Amino acid sequence: MEPLKHLEATVTPLPRGGYLVNSPEGYIQFGSPPETIKDTMALPNSVPRIFVLPRAMFDWRKGINLADLEFPIYFNFFLQHQKTCVVCTRGQAGRFMKALQEALFGPKELYIEGDVVGSESGGYVPAVRSEMKYFRGSIRFRDVLELSLFEKGSFRVGKVSISIDKNGDFEVFFDRKKTAHIPGIIPCKPMYQIGQRLPEPYKPPLFGVTCLGPSHGFDPTANTSGYIIWLNHAGIMIDPPINSTEWLVSSNVNPKLIDSIILTHCHADHDAGTLQKILEEGKITVYSTKTVMRSFLKKYSSLTGEPVSYLVRLFEFRPVYIGKPVFIHGGQFNFHYMLHSIPTIGFTLNFQDRTFVYSSDHQGDPVVQKKLLDGGVIDGERYQQLQNFPWDRDVVYHESGIAPLHTPIAYLNSLPKQIQKKTVVYHIAKKDFPRNTNLTLATFGIENTLYFKTKAPSYEKTYMILNALKHLDFFESLNVEKTQEFVTIVEARRFKKGEHIIRKGAVGKYFYIIRTGNVSIQQEGLIGRKLLGTYEYFGEVALLSEVPRTADVVAETDVLLYAIDKDKFLSFIYGTDFEKTLRRLIANRSIETWNIMERSPYLQLLTTYQKTWLESILVPKEFEKAGPLIKEGKSLEQFFIIREGEAEVSRDSRVVAILGRGDCIGALHRIHGDEMAEFSVRHKGPLSVFAVERNDLIDFLEGNPGIGMKLAYDYHLRG
Repeated sequence: MEPLKHLEATVTPLPRGGYLVNSPEGYIQFGSPPETIKDTMALPNSVPRIFVLPRAMFDWRKGINLADLEFPIYFNFFLQHQKTCVVCTRGQAGRFMKALQEALFGPKELYIEGDVVGSESGGYVPAVRSEMKYFRGSIRFRDVLELSLFEKGSFRVGKVSISIDKNGDFEVFFDRKKTAHIPGIIPCKPMYQIGQRLPEPYKPPLFGVTCLGPSHGFDPTANTSGYIIWLNHAGIMIDPPINSTEWLVSSNVNPKLIDSIILTHCHADHDAGTLQKILEEGKITVYSTKTVMRSFLKKYSSLTGEPVSYLVRLFEFRPVYIGKPVFIHGGQFNFHYMLHSIPTIGFTLNFQDRTFVYSSDHQGDPVVQKKLLDGGVIDGERYQQLQNFPWDRDVVYHESGIAPLHTPIAYLNSLPKQIQKKTVVYHIAKKDFPRNTNLTLATFGIENTLYFKTKAPSYEKTYMILNALKHLDFFESLNVEKTQEFVTIVEARRFKKGEHIIRKGAVGKYFYIIRTGNVSIQQEGLIGRKLLGTYEYFGEVALLSEVPRTADVVAETDVLLYAIDKDKFLSFIYGTDFEKTLRRLIANRSIETWNIMERSPYLQLLTTYQKTWLESILVPKEFEKAGPLIKEGKSLEQFFIIREGEAEVSRDSRVVAILGRGDCIGALHRIHGDEMAEFSVRHKGPLSVFAVERNDLIDFLEGNPGIGMKLAYDYHLRG
């Protein structure tokens, strides 16, 4: 993860994405995916002063902000003592400034009272606005930022000019001589450390903490701060750093094990991975205060260009309140506002007989806090609240960083020895951590997970069974009686790596749900590997159709399965929506459907579980004669996957693409939002497709909300 130290060409693709042009006016960076500052810090001229925003400011496929300039702006202003020049179109300018407002200076409108229980009856409300004003000081946008617009598609600075061509790409000229061509769509490349990859899929503990990143946004040698709390064998991400999912997959940790996020504030080194996680499989629950969530939604609505009303449909929001406990996976969380430059929450956690506290970003220096009290920035009650940090907890997870926004490491290192011994410090570079200390530096890597011994709850096994049920696509259609029945019919079965779980041609006796580990479906003619993991199921075909097993199923790792006997399973699903789903899946599933999705440049983005779900709602359709499938400006009622034949895509009577086998027709996010079609699609000859009706598709998208925009992104690039 070493930064660049020299440039060998005029145009250099950056390791994390974007392009750096070495020009007569200094470095000019095109596109700024998260943490690209770590790529450029060690260059002879350091971090660029001039940045050009790409055509798309957000990459939906990867869930990444491509205009992430918070840290370059901080670096240039505080360390280089210069403004950052941002070059963009007039349409991008307003969106960029709205997003930057939330991160640099915090929300313009605050209603902290709405986050505090009892505020209407005299309950104490911290003066967060006053604290934000103190940290901001006299700094204004004009002090840190120079916003320059493309006028008639062109921008000039000194001897350098940049123009936008008809395709939306950039042409760079030095002294009127064309020197470089930069794509308008900027690639981004995951870059992170993973530590050791586990030989077997990770099995979450009853209570533990895994550090995803121990450091801060200016440290090129380590991942940016963030971590997972494991409770009752399920994960809660705290401020997930960018590319957390790639990190987990590379470490052999199934991302499905994490179903919740706690978002503490909206600085880029804390919120950059949040939307990325939301866009994965399933629907994530996000916990935060209404104030922080409003800021997050406003920031990412500006960056993505999508309305807040659309973004809130992508996840479940569970507001937390100061003074009212929230229970997540059996743990009791109590939230409170910390001392920082924008609204930021920390929390305490009680689980069984153990306690934990997380500071989040926080100025915890008592000297600074006393200065704020004496200056009238905070009142006596807030001062006492800050002074009474819960150091008595069993485990203290505390940030440290650069003043004045963060707690100095010197203060933490001055704490009593018994407190230091139970304090884990994060958000700090290893080089800045003291050698002589009893503090512990947070260490990333799944192999360095902290395990906390605690008394197991009486409901532990039942909770694990219900957690598996919760992740299945039919869970929401079940009533309480069916849920109770499920607990009584499952039995745990273990298989060793390499062992056959099912043999082709055998009589079907069980339906299986994977609790831990991976299995492979082995069937002649399948393209690629069909690998199933945690919370995925198999074995339904033989039970419902009364035919022998159609494939071999082999344990790729040691696996723990929840097995349900045939008679119990058939009784359990009888008359439910899940029975209908499975029968459709059996009717539609074939080697062909899997292979089409494996080869499709769009459907490859789906997980195995999502492909299985999609298979259950596919309906084969044949069109013998030429005709329209979709009309521009009309309602979208179906989604199509081409089996055989070609379809022509046009807009304003101009053909923009020819689609063939494996291509998709119909923008998922527009169907989800009940919007009109942007393109017309027709076939000039016979066409064979798989069709998905609107209602079935909406159910699929409600369960997997991120898929709509991921596929729409590729389709629009094609068009």
